[in-house]
Amino acid sequence: MSDSDLTKLTLIETIKGLKNKQFSGEELNNTYRERIKQLNPKLNAYLWTAEKSSGIPAAIKDIIITKNIPTTAGSKILEGFIPPYDATVIERLKVKGIGVVGKTNCDEFAMGSSGENSAYGVAKNSWDLSKVPGGSSSGSSAAVASDMCVFALGTDTGGSIRQPASLCGVVGLKPSYGRVSRYGAIAMASSFDQIGPITKTVADARQVLEWISGPDGYDGNCVEEGFRVKGKGYGENLKGLKVGIPKEYFGKGLDQGVEKVVREAIKKLEELGAEIVEVTLPHTEYGIAAYYIIMASEVSSNLAKYDGIRFGGTRDKFGDEAKRRIMLGTFALSSGYYDDYYAKAARVRTLIKEDFAKAFEKCDVIVGPVSPTVAWNLGEKTQDPLTMYLSDAYTIPASLAGIPGLSVPCGFVNNLPVGLQILGKYMDEETILNVGEVYEKATSWHKEKPKI
Repeated sequence: MSDSDLTKLTLIETIKGLKNKQFSGEELNNTYRERIKQLNPKLNAYLWTAEKSSGIPAAIKDIIITKNIPTTAGSKILEGFIPPYDATVIERLKVKGIGVVGKTNCDEFAMGSSGENSAYGVAKNSWDLSKVPGGSSSGSSAAVASDMCVFALGTDTGGSIRQPASLCGVVGLKPSYGRVSRYGAIAMASSFDQIGPITKTVADARQVLEWISGPDGYDGNCVEEGFRVKGKGYGENLKGLKVGIPKEYFGKGLDQGVEKVVREAIKKLEELGAEIVEVTLPHTEYGIAAYYIIMASEVSSNLAKYDGIRFGGTRDKFGDEAKRRIMLGTFALSSGYYDDYYAKAARVRTLIKEDFAKAFEKCDVIVGPVSPTVAWNLGEKTQDPLTMYLSDAYTIPASLAGIPGLSVPCGFVNNLPVGLQILGKYMDEETILNVGEVYEKATSWHKEKPKI
C-alpha cells in the first residue's frame, strides 16, 4: 500500500488494516508525520506536532488539554503552557489505541467563525489557500480534509465543528449538550461547549462518539450513559423517516448556489424514501442576538481567571475578538442591564428550545444548510464582526437548544464544499448518524479530495 493510499484510509479502514497486519503502527505514523511536514507549512493547520508518535494518529484542537503537550487555546496568554493532565476525551482515546499526532490551530479561546482570530497565524482551507477553513475548529477541519490525520477532535459552542466541517468538505458532529464530558476543554461558554469528532466518514464519527461519550464524575452536566449504537440503522433507504425542512433556514442571506445544492440533497433524501415535511422554527431570527449575549456573558466570567496572577500572561495579550466578547459580556451582566439583556436572552433560548420540541413532533430529523455561504476570502469579514457572526445563523439555534447536529458533504459551489446539516432530538445522535450514513452511501461527495 502506497503512502498516499495509507493517509486516504478512514478510521474504520485503518483499524481493520492494523488488525489484519496490512501495515504497522510505525509505518502509519511515519506516513502521516511525513505528510504533515509536507503540507502544514502551506496550511498552518497544526500548532504543535509529535516528533515521535504511536497509535492511530488523531489531531486534537488546541483548546483540549493534553498531558505534557503544549496547549494554547490559540492565545498568547497560554503560550508555553504544558498541562499536567489529560482531558477525559484524551484519556478515553488513549485507552483505545489512539495517539496525539498534533495540536491544531483554532480561533483564540474558540472565539471565531473563520480561524483568523488565532494568535499563531491563520489556518488555510485546503480546497483553496486564499479561503478561510471556517472556525473555530479551523485546524482540525483542515487537517482531516487534507489527510493529515485519521480523524480530529474539535469543540462546538455555536457551530465550531459543523461550520468548518462544511467549509472543508468533511464530516463534523456536535453531540447533544451533556453527551461528552467537557473536563479538560478550556471553557469558553460553559452552557454551550461540546467536544465532538471531525472525520472522513459518518461511520468514523459514530465510532469516535462511542469512544469519548459518557459521564466521568467531573462534568456534572454529563448524562448517565455514553453513546452506544442500539438499532441496526436504515440499511439502504430512509422509508418511514420524516425529514423536517424549516422555512426560516431558506430565506434572506442564504447564497443561491448553496441553497440549490442543499435542496438537491433534500431531494436525494426523498428519493431514498424519506417523507419531507415543512416545519417552522419561528424564533430563529432572534438566535444570533440571544446567543451572543449569553455566550459573551459566560466568556466574561470564564476568562476572568486569566489575570496574569494565577493563569496566563498579562491581559494585554488577549486578541481583539476576545476583548470584544469580554466587554460585551461584562456589560450584559452589569447591574441595570442584566434584565434588559441577559435575562431576556435566556428567555429567548427557552423559546428556541420549545420551537425545536414542537417541530420534532412532526418529524424525526430537521435538515438544512450549515453555512449561508461557502468558504470566503481570507480577510474578507475581519473588519465587520457582525457579518462574521451571521455566518453562524443556521448552527446557533441547535446550540441554544442543546440538540445534536451533523454536517455531511453534499456538493460544491465554485469548487468549494457545501455541508448538509442534519439536526436531531436531544440525545438522539443515532438517528442523525443513520440518516447521514444512508445519504453518504448514496452519494460520493465525501470521496472528493482537495488537490493540494
